[in-house]
Amino acid sequence: MTNAPSKQNMANAIRALSMDAVEAAKSGHPGMPMGMADAATVLFDEHLKFDASDPHWPDRDRFVLSAGHGSMLIYALLHLTGYEDMTMDEVRNFRQLGSRTAGHPEFGHATGIETTTGPLGQGIANAVGMAMAEQHLAARYGGDLVNHHTYVIAGDGCLMEGISHEAASIAGHFGLGKLIVLFDDNSISIDGSTDLAVSDDISKRFEAYGWQVLSADGHDMAAVSSALASAKAHASQPTIIRCKTTIGFGAPTKAGTAGVHGAPLGTDEIAGARKALGWPHDPFVVPDDILSDWREAGRRGRAERDAWQSRHAASSSAVAFDAAMAGDFGSEINNAVMQLKNAYAAEPQKLATRVASQKAIEAIMPACPILFGGSADLTGSNNTRVAAHEIFGQGRPGDDRGNYAGNYIHYGVREHGMAAAMNGIALHGGTIPYGGTFMVFTDYCRPSIRLSALMKQRVIYVMTHDSIGLGEDGPTHQPVEHLSALRVIPNLLVFRPGDVVETAEAWQCALASTTAPSILALSRQGMAQFRHNDMTENKTALGAYVVGDSEADRAVTLIASGSEVGVAIDAQSKLASAGITTAVVSAPCLELFWMQDSDYRNAVLGTSPRIVIEAGMRQSWDRLLSEGDGFIGMDSFGASAPINDLYAHFGITSDAVVEKAKILIK
Repeated sequence: MTNAPSKQNMANAIRALSMDAVEAAKSGHPGMPMGMADAATVLFDEHLKFDASDPHWPDRDRFVLSAGHGSMLIYALLHLTGYEDMTMDEVRNFRQLGSRTAGHPEFGHATGIETTTGPLGQGIANAVGMAMAEQHLAARYGGDLVNHHTYVIAGDGCLMEGISHEAASIAGHFGLGKLIVLFDDNSISIDGSTDLAVSDDISKRFEAYGWQVLSADGHDMAAVSSALASAKAHASQPTIIRCKTTIGFGAPTKAGTAGVHGAPLGTDEIAGARKALGWPHDPFVVPDDILSDWREAGRRGRAERDAWQSRHAASSSAVAFDAAMAGDFGSEINNAVMQLKNAYAAEPQKLATRVASQKAIEAIMPACPILFGGSADLTGSNNTRVAAHEIFGQGRPGDDRGNYAGNYIHYGVREHGMAAAMNGIALHGGTIPYGGTFMVFTDYCRPSIRLSALMKQRVIYVMTHDSIGLGEDGPTHQPVEHLSALRVIPNLLVFRPGDVVETAEAWQCALASTTAPSILALSRQGMAQFRHNDMTENKTALGAYVVGDSEADRAVTLIASGSEVGVAIDAQSKLASAGITTAVVSAPCLELFWMQDSDYRNAVLGTSPRIVIEAGMRQSWDRLLSEGDGFIGMDSFGASAPINDLYAHFGITSDAVVEKAKILIK
């Protein structure tokens, strides 16, 4: 290794801050930052296009630390390059309550953190979405406004995780040439050497995905820089650079071992590392000359940013680009949804809500041109594509995948990769991503859905075939527990609309939700429209509301979502014939309902006994059910049979509701 002394000092500043912060916190992961300090120094000092004084510059390169456990690497880089909110006090406060320097990088805690990472593999999959967004926006608005790379530092664990296989396959298929991964190839995981668990040929694996594969000594800065230059010049394929490194580089007894992965080094080992690295400075001290070199790296991109601003001022696409990046088409969307609802008022429809969703997309797209849709190989079943869509993809002779400006993505059977890529697309900005699969496969997407919610991203999950109502496909595909499982994720809106009107309103709510993702749980079977004359207000936005009420005091309140609202309305009619007054409450989104004030909630729910009807498990309804109330739904897995047989077999019928109501009011 023959690195220039000044560059080596810059890298050693990362190592020292990482050692010191982890030691002060008495927890953390010093090994990866110490091992990748040289490669990261080259990336930030020579290649990454950024300006620390303008961290939201739209055409900046994106940097993703997929190996998020090594969070001190990015915190050190942000502090050293001069990001205003990453002070030395924040570095000292590593892993402490209220700090910007959480145990794993969290989007929104500090500028320069492009995504939340830590669950391994998520970062590289987010980066695929970011690269897709860059390619798409460049095609739509031109290379003068959009021309940047997405860089990733990933470790062995990231590449072991299944999501990395899905993400890498997507990136290779679409030829995302501006995606560059620096693989921290240190052959160490928590349990020890990686050969305990994996013997993949990483190079052949990525070559098979359609990636360019390069190698470099991760501690030879010139070699890493040369590899990065080659990667940037190779526009037709994503690139992975195998950076052979020593985990915990510089630690005299722990370097190259699992012992340096996830624990403080200890005072003696740190003293030895300082001596080995030639770093005689006190903890959290970076000499002025070294800090000056780093601050110059943080200013290096200013000329490129200024040139971009000049191009932006002269561009005929600037207005449309700025609108896309702002992402605010609320008034246009509201008008489009109102027109659709008025059409339904004039001509009521009985449709599956998955079909109603397609009609909503069709109505909204002209008003919101930044919708970026897709499906995990279920386009015809999810009804996620409309006539105005064009296919996004790589150009090949004889097919239609040459249009990166296309706004519909065929993700293939990669539900988890799709969800994580949509997070990256949303984080990049410029589009609003939505993607579809069957509701039962939220299990495959769940870690990414959770991160959508944690990062407060406007990502829309179109999840169809939402209950036993899908019929003959049977219990493997019938999502009986999934509504409850999703409703317990904080900051996630779960919509289960009951007719075409509520479906349009659910789309309106999801697009208006700029700080929370949404699930649209949609039916396979047709459902009669029950909303007719009350189109001016978005009642779905209230979470729950009274659909039909009697003139007299209600004896029972029937509460339902989705396809079971129709069951409740039918039961209401039968109970009325028996002289029992009821109210029917449609509850398309419990999360929004609990956000309403108590007076509204109490007025909707009433004081009479309550019966909830939903073709799923009871758990998410317990907050509004007491011991004297009833539940009509599932308490087991489903079965394979036609829909009507299933509803009768599991007792989710209007007759069962009537019987339950009569018991409750005795």
